[in-house]
Amino acid sequence: MEDKLKDRDVLLVKEGDQDSLKVVSGIDPDGKLKTVPPKKEHEQDFMKIDKHSNVLENFFANFMRQAKEPTHFGFFKGSASSVESDALVLNEMLRNPDNPSNKEALDSARVKPEDYIGKSQEQSTQKQSSEYKPYDVERIDWAQFEKIGITRETLEKHKALDDMLNYRKSPGLIPLSVKLGDDTLRPEVRLSLRETEDGRIVPRTHPIIKEPKLDDLFFGHKFSEEDKKALRETGNMGRLAELKFPGRDTPVKCFVSIDRQTNEIVPQPVGKLRLPEEIKGVKLNDEQKKALAEGKGVYLEGMTAKSGKSFAATVQFNADKRGIEFIFPDKLRQSQKQEQSQQQSQPQGEKQLIVRDKLLGRDVSPEEKADLKAGKVVYMEGLKDDKGQLFNAYVKPDFKEGRFRFIPPEKYEKNRVQPDNASQTQVAVNSEGKSNEATKHVHDPLQKGQTQPTPAQREEIQENHEEPKKRTGVRL
Repeated sequence: MEDKLKDRDVLLVKEGDQDSLKVVSGIDPDGKLKTVPPKKEHEQDFMKIDKHSNVLENFFANFMRQAKEPTHFGFFKGSASSVESDALVLNEMLRNPDNPSNKEALDSARVKPEDYIGKSQEQSTQKQSSEYKPYDVERIDWAQFEKIGITRETLEKHKALDDMLNYRKSPGLIPLSVKLGDDTLRPEVRLSLRETEDGRIVPRTHPIIKEPKLDDLFFGHKFSEEDKKALRETGNMGRLAELKFPGRDTPVKCFVSIDRQTNEIVPQPVGKLRLPEEIKGVKLNDEQKKALAEGKGVYLEGMTAKSGKSFAATVQFNADKRGIEFIFPDKLRQSQKQEQSQQQSQPQGEKQLIVRDKLLGRDVSPEEKADLKAGKVVYMEGLKDDKGQLFNAYVKPDFKEGRFRFIPPEKYEKNRVQPDNASQTQVAVNSEGKSNEATKHVHDPLQKGQTQPTPAQREEIQENHEEPKKRTGVRL
C-alpha cells in the first residue's frame, strides 16, 4: 500500500467545533461533505491528490458552489502514506493555533479554497482562448480517414478542410466509402474533427437522420412546444438553453440549432460568441446586440448585399454555422414545402432518403429523381468515387437504411433474372412498357409464350377497329 500512496496527498478537514480532523472522500449529491476517519483501513475511500493533478480545483469549484457555509470548514493537506500521524500532529497544533510555531506549521499545511478556484478559472480562460486556434493539420490522423474512404485531397476537393480545421463541419455532404463484405457502402455525411486524449485529430461523422429528436432530453434540456416550433420553423431555438455536458460540473448556456442538411441538433456555448458591431452595413444598437446574445432573431432593414442591392432579413445566431445567419421567411417556407412534398412522395420506410440534384458529382435528371423517389433502380453513368475516378453503377434506393446502394453493372446483370425465349415478348410488353406490332391492340396482359393475339382477342380487335361504312347520298 505504501507504493500506491507514494507521491500522493489527501485533504484533511476540520468542521466547526469538532475536535479531530477527518479525511475528505468527496461530496454527496446534496452538497454535503463526505468524510472518513484518518485510518489506513479507510484508504480506499480517501480522495487522493496527485501532485500534478487538478483534483483540488474541481473539488473546491463544486464545494464552494454547493456548500451552505463554506467558511465553517478548515482544510489541510496531509501525506496519504502517513495520514494517521499527520492528523494527530495537526489536531494537537489546532488545540493552540495562536502559538507562533504551531501557527507557522498550520499555515504551511493549510489549503485555501479561493486559491484553487482562482487557478481553475484562470486555466478555464486559457483553455477557452486556446480553443479559437485552428487545429494543426499535421496532427490529423489520416489513417483514420482512410478507413472511411476519405483522403486529404477529398476534403480539399469539397472545400471542407479549412472549415473543419476551424471547428466547423464540412459545408456539404461528403460520400464515404466503407467496405462491408462484397458491398461498398457510400453513405453521405457531414464531417468535422475531434481531438483524442492522446492528442490525435480524427474524423467525426454526422449522418443524415429522419428528423430531429425534439421529444428526447438534450443534455438534460427538455424542449418546450415553443422551442420545437421555433426549431422547426427557423432552425434556431430562439433562446438559450442550460445544458449539462458530461464531465462538466455546472450547466453551460448554449445556443441550439438544427443542422438543416442532416437534422442533427447542434449546441454552441455562449462563451464562444463574438457579436459583430454591424451586419452588412447596418450598425447594431445595444438592444439588438442583447437580443442576438440571447439567441433571439433581429429583423434588420437596409442591409447591403455583395451586388450592391439593399435587402432586409431576420438575423440570428446559428449554432450549426457558428455565426450569424440570414433568415428570409418566403424562402424558408418554400424550402419547408419542398422538403415536406419530397418526404410524402417517398415509399414508407424507417429512415428518410433525400434525392438531391447531384449524386456523387453527377447531375440527376428530373426523370431519374422521379424514378429514385419511387424506389426504382436507375442505371447511372459518370459517377465519381472519393478519389475522383469515374464509374458506372445501378443505383438502388434503400429506404429502410436511408441510403443509396451502388451495384456494379456486371454484378447487377449477373443477378438479374432473365426471361427465357418463350417469355421475352411477354416481359417486354407487360413489364417494360414496350410495344409489339402484332399485339399492340391487345388490352389483356400477354400470357407466357404469346406473340400473337388469340382468336377471341383478334375478333375483339376487329370489332373495335372496324372501319365505319361510307355514307351514300347527295351532298348538299
